[in-house]
Amino acid sequence: MTWKTMTLTGWGRTSRAEVAACRPERAPAAVRMLGTRHDNGILAYGKGRSYGDAPLNGGGHTLLTERLNRMVSFDPSDGTLVCEAGVTFDDLLDAFLARGFLPPTSPGTAFATIGGAVANDIHGKNHDRAGSFGDHVLWLDLILPSGELVRVSPEERPELFAATIGGIGLTGVILNVCFRLRKVASASVVVRERRMPDLDAFMAGLAEARETAGYSVGWIDGMARGGELGRGILETAETADAGAGAVPAGAKNARAVPVDLPGFVLNPLSINLFNQAYYRRVPAEGRTRTLPVRQFFYPLDAIHHWNRIYGKRGFYQFQSVIPDAGAAQGMRRMLEAISDARAGSFLAVLKTLGGEGRGHLSFPMRGYTLALDFPRRDGVEDLLARLAAISLDQGGRVYLAKDAVLDAASFNRMYPKIGEFRAVLDSIDPERRMQSDMARRLNIRGHEGDRA
Repeated sequence: MTWKTMTLTGWGRTSRAEVAACRPERAPAAVRMLGTRHDNGILAYGKGRSYGDAPLNGGGHTLLTERLNRMVSFDPSDGTLVCEAGVTFDDLLDAFLARGFLPPTSPGTAFATIGGAVANDIHGKNHDRAGSFGDHVLWLDLILPSGELVRVSPEERPELFAATIGGIGLTGVILNVCFRLRKVASASVVVRERRMPDLDAFMAGLAEARETAGYSVGWIDGMARGGELGRGILETAETADAGAGAVPAGAKNARAVPVDLPGFVLNPLSINLFNQAYYRRVPAEGRTRTLPVRQFFYPLDAIHHWNRIYGKRGFYQFQSVIPDAGAAQGMRRMLEAISDARAGSFLAVLKTLGGEGRGHLSFPMRGYTLALDFPRRDGVEDLLARLAAISLDQGGRVYLAKDAVLDAASFNRMYPKIGEFRAVLDSIDPERRMQSDMARRLNIRGHEGDRA
């Protein structure tokens, strides 16, 4: 196995790292790589769909998992699948959607890997009903930092299992994952879209949807002010019944952004014009449509390399969750801060989450979550710090899969189980072989000898 120097980035392209990388073809090679000590540590890297520095290990080594992408076994009687960590959600749809199976939950892109889904404990538009991805994992095979291959589950080495779910790759390299796909009657969803005139109406609509709908998600106009603050579009959906009709190809016929757009293209005026048009695309009386699964789950996948629209400087994505009790006040404060800064996002998403994840560093909690994209410009990091502080004031936390700028002190307050997480890492990786830029930035391992 040879190592090659290359530059890797997060999807937002604000975080970059020069690493020594290798790309194993088979599991035994990956096991050998972990058994060797590497300067500045080692980390797994899948498809690079985490936005910030979670998958990066600048100055160190990186194990690229994209070729560890085999389906190992499948039981159609109950949907139980074992696959390698490099399998993507796109691969799952290609292999199983026509057979009547969907992933139990899914992130906003089909190009994320199953290993990344575990490492970030991803959630989807059905979190209130289905929880996050880690809730569906039956067991996983993990290459420990020492090179030992172990199987972990809620029953077998449960503390290591809890540290690996949402553990951003710091417990080792995930090799195989066993989970259950969900049986569905068709490859379509019936989607109802409604305008929400303001934040109060939006949150009331989501509160109702979390109790009645299989899937729910909202788009918010981040540029709206005054009485229209928080206006947007609420989408609720259910899997369509059998015989819903032919399904078009969806994202498989995707277009692409061929080059980085100039930085001036995205400005308050252009974003405001886009947001107004997007709000009015849904009639005032609402509408109901039947859509292919890919179009509803992964709308941005219809444009390959869409991150290039933000130009060479890239963009930040911010996502936080605020518990139900403080959500109304917290969301209003965040939207006001964004509006005041004239830093509106045209990819602002509001959803509800149903409860805590299994992992020590799982992001979800019962509450409301807001995700926003911001072009990298002067002042935006200060805005992100304000949004994180508002979330923390209301008992919330920031999603590590999206983060690139959070400070260590805030991280420690947001994730109360960091002590348990560090204890597991100290037991399996006393030499601190697993490293990442995020782990160093947030001091996730703690200082040598520390115990949280």
